[in-house]
Amino acid sequence: MSYEMIALLMFSAMMLLLLTGQRVFGVIGFVGAASALLLWGQGGVEMPFSAAIQLMNWYPLLTLPLFIYMGYMLSESGIASELYEMFHVWMGSLRGGLAVGTIGLMVVVSAMNGLSVAGMAIGATIALPELLRRGYDKIMVTGVIQAGSSLGILVPPSVVLVLYGMIARQPVSQLWLAGAIPGLILAGLFVIYIVIRCRLQPHLGPALPAEERQMSLAEKLKLLRAGLLPLMIFFFMTGLFLMGVTSLVESSAVGAVAATLAALIKRRLTWKVIESTVHKTLGISCMFMWIILAALCFGAVFDGLGAVRAIENVFLDRIGMSPWQILVMMQLSYILLGMFLDDTAMLVIVAPLYVPLVISLGFDPIWYGVLYTITVQIAYMTPPFGYNLFLMRAMAPPEVSLGDIYRSVWPFVGIMLIGLALITIFPQLALWLPQLYRGY
Repeated sequence: MSYEMIALLMFSAMMLLLLTGQRVFGVIGFVGAASALLLWGQGGVEMPFSAAIQLMNWYPLLTLPLFIYMGYMLSESGIASELYEMFHVWMGSLRGGLAVGTIGLMVVVSAMNGLSVAGMAIGATIALPELLRRGYDKIMVTGVIQAGSSLGILVPPSVVLVLYGMIARQPVSQLWLAGAIPGLILAGLFVIYIVIRCRLQPHLGPALPAEERQMSLAEKLKLLRAGLLPLMIFFFMTGLFLMGVTSLVESSAVGAVAATLAALIKRRLTWKVIESTVHKTLGISCMFMWIILAALCFGAVFDGLGAVRAIENVFLDRIGMSPWQILVMMQLSYILLGMFLDDTAMLVIVAPLYVPLVISLGFDPIWYGVLYTITVQIAYMTPPFGYNLFLMRAMAPPEVSLGDIYRSVWPFVGIMLIGLALITIFPQLALWLPQLYRGY
C-alpha cells in the first residue's frame, strides 16, 4: 500500500471515529498509536511515549493554565460586570448603544481572557438579560453576543494563537500582533452594522430613557475606573512581553498574579471564587493537554509517512490547482469541521498537515494563522452544528429558541466573511504590526 493511501486511511478513520461521538483526544491518539503499531511493530510504541515526554518538556505550555486562570478569576470576581455597567452608561443614549457596549465589553474581556467560551458566558449571563429587559430584539442581541464572544480567539492574548504558535513553531508575539488589527476591524464592522441597523429599525435597539441618562459628567468619569483595572492588567501582561521585559511564560504569570490582586483589591477574593476559578482552570487545562498529546502522536506518524509532500503533489501536480485555490479549499474544510469540532480540536487535527503545506506554497504562516482563526470564528457560528450555537442555547433564557439563535448569526457571518476577504486581499492588515515590531 502506498504512503498516500495509508495517510488517507488514517485521516478517514479519524473523521469516521469522530462522528461516533467519542472524545476528540481519544480518537486522535488511538488512530495515531494504532497506526504506529501497524506500520512499525513494537518500535511504534515509542511514538506515543515520545509525544508524552515532548509535551512534559514543552515549557511554553505553562502559559495555558495561567492565561485560563486569569480569565476565570476576572470573570468569577465580578470585574466583568462592572465593565458592562460602564459601557451601559456611556453608550446608552445611542440607538443600539447597549449592543455596541456589549461589543466593547467583549473586546475588553477578550484582551483579558483569550477564550471565546468565557466571553460567551459573560455575555449570556450579564449582557443578554439586560438587553432583553430593555426591549432589544432577541434575535439581534443573541447574534451580537455570539459574534462578540468569538473575538476572544483573535484578540491578544488569544489562547488559540498560542496553541497555533506551538504546533506551527511560529513566534507567539508575532501572532498576537498579527491578530490585533483584524480583531479590531471585525469589532468595528460589528459596531457599524449595529448602529446602521438600529437607525433604520429603531425598535430593534431603543435608546435608554432620558431619566436613566441623567448623570453628571463627574459620575460618568467615576464609572470609567471600572475599565482602568483591566487595562492595567492587559498592559502588565502583554505590554511587558512585547517590550521584551518578560518571556511568554513570565507574562502569563504576571497576568495571573495581577488578576488575583485585582480581585483582592476589589475585596472579592473569597474562597468560593478561588475554588471555582481553580476547578474550571484545571478542567480546561487538562482538556488542552490531552488534545495536544494526541495531536503530537498523530502528527509524528503523519509526518513520518511524508503525507504533507504527498498531498502537495496531488493538488499541485496531478490536479493542477493553484496555491490560492488550495488555500480556499483549506478554509472551506475548516468551516465543515467547525460543524462538529471546537477550535482546539480543528487546530491539532489539521495544523500538522496544513501549516507545512501553506509554507511550501509560499504563504506567510503568521498571516495564515490569522486567516485560520477568523475562519474558525465563522465555523463556530455556522448552522446547523456550529459550536457557539449550542453554547448559546445552553446559556440563553427559555424565550430564546434554537431557531432564534440560528437566525441571529447570519448577518454577523456575512460581516466576518467580509473581514476574512479584507485580510486575504490585504495581508498587511495582519502583518503590519509584526513587521513594525522587531523588523519581522
